[in-house]
Amino acid sequence: MAYVDPVRNPYAPGAGQRPPELAGRGRELEVFDVVLERVARSRPERSLVLTGLRGVGKTVLLNTLRSQAIGRLWGTGKIEARPDQSLRRPVAAALHMAIRELAPHHRAPDRIDEFLGVLKAFALRANPPAGGRSSAPRLRDRWQPGIDVPAATGRADSGDIEIDLVELFTDAASVATDVGTGVALFIDEMQDLGAADVSALCAACHELSQLGAPLIVVGAGLPHLPAVLSAAKSYSERLFRYQRIDRLDRIAADRALCAPAEREDVAYEPKALDLLYEKSGGYPYFVQAYGKATWDHAPRSPITAADVRVAAPEAEAELAVGFFGSRFERATPAEREYMRAMAALSHVEESSSDDLDAAVPTADVARSLGRKPASLSPARDALIKKGLIYSGERGTVAFTVPHFGRYLRTQPG
Repeated sequence: MAYVDPVRNPYAPGAGQRPPELAGRGRELEVFDVVLERVARSRPERSLVLTGLRGVGKTVLLNTLRSQAIGRLWGTGKIEARPDQSLRRPVAAALHMAIRELAPHHRAPDRIDEFLGVLKAFALRANPPAGGRSSAPRLRDRWQPGIDVPAATGRADSGDIEIDLVELFTDAASVATDVGTGVALFIDEMQDLGAADVSALCAACHELSQLGAPLIVVGAGLPHLPAVLSAAKSYSERLFRYQRIDRLDRIAADRALCAPAEREDVAYEPKALDLLYEKSGGYPYFVQAYGKATWDHAPRSPITAADVRVAAPEAEAELAVGFFGSRFERATPAEREYMRAMAALSHVEESSSDDLDAAVPTADVARSLGRKPASLSPARDALIKKGLIYSGERGTVAFTVPHFGRYLRTQPG
C-alpha cells in the first residue's frame, strides 16, 4: 500500500487556478479548435460566450482557450471586466499585448506603428461630457498607455465608444490578416461591463462578422450574461455562440480526482468516489477542495470513504470561510436578509428539482419577508451588482454560487 504524501497533493482549489486534470471540457476545447481553424480559412464564425455559476471553471476554461489560440500563433489579450470601469483602457492594454505578439511576424514595422498610433488615440480618448462640449483635461485624460508612437488622429478617437471600438477592432483584424493569423480578445466577468460598453462590443463583433475579419471575442460570465447582451443589441442572440459551462458529470468528476492521483501511485476506493461526488455535487471548485482535504487526511492508498468522512469537515470549513463567507461579508444587513429568505425558499424548491438552490420568484421573497416587492428592489439590485445573485428569468432570482443557499441555512440568524 502506497503512502499518501501531503507534499505531493496534486489538487488545486484556487480561484482561476487550473486543476491538474481538466476533465469534462473536451467538447468546449474541440469547438474552439474548429472556430480558430474556420477563422484562419476566412470562413464566417461567431464569437464565443461561456456562461455558468461561480466555481464551474469558466476562468480556467477561458485561459485554456487562450492557450489554444496562442498555440496557433494568434495574437491574444485578456481583461477582467469590473463594474463602473470603462472598457476603453483595458481593451487598449489587451490589444496592445495581442499586436505585440503578432509584430515579430509582420514584414512592415511601419504598419504596426500605424496601428499602435490608433490604439493610443483610442486609449487616451475620454468620453466627452453631456452636451458634447470639450472640457479641460482631467487626470485620467493625461494617462499614458505606454505606447512609444504618437497618437493618430481621425481614427478610433471620436469619443463615441461604439464608433471607436468598431474602428479599432477592424484595424487590429487588418494587422492579423497581414500575417495570416487572427486576434482573440478574452473577457472574464463579462456581465460586469457597462451598458454602453456591451452595446459597443456587440456592434464591433457584428461588423467584424460581416467583414469576415479575423478577430473574435471570447467572453465568460454568469448565467444571466446572454440577457445582458440581448438587452444591449437584439441581434446578440445570433451574434455569439453560447456555451453553458455546468458541473461535471460523475465520469468527469471521477477522472478529475483519479487521473492526478494515479500519477502519484494513489488510488480511490469506489465508495470514496461515491461520497466525494455526493459532497462536491460535481462542481469543479468543490471537487478540488474535497480532493485536497481528503488527500491530506488519508494515511495510505487506496483512499477510503472513511478518509473522506474525516476530511469533509475541514473542506467545508475552508469553503465556509474562503468561498462562501467572503461573499456573505460583502452584503449589507438588508441584503443578507434578502438572501436568507431566498435560501429558505430555494430549499423548498429543491425537493422537486435536480438543481441545488433553485431559482425563486421575487414575489415569494417579498411575501416571506412581509414586504412589498418594490421595497426590496434596492437590496435585490445591489446583490445582482455584487455578483451574488442573478435573474435568469423575469421575476425570479437565484444564487450565483452553488451550495450558497445550503451554506446560509446552516448559519445562525
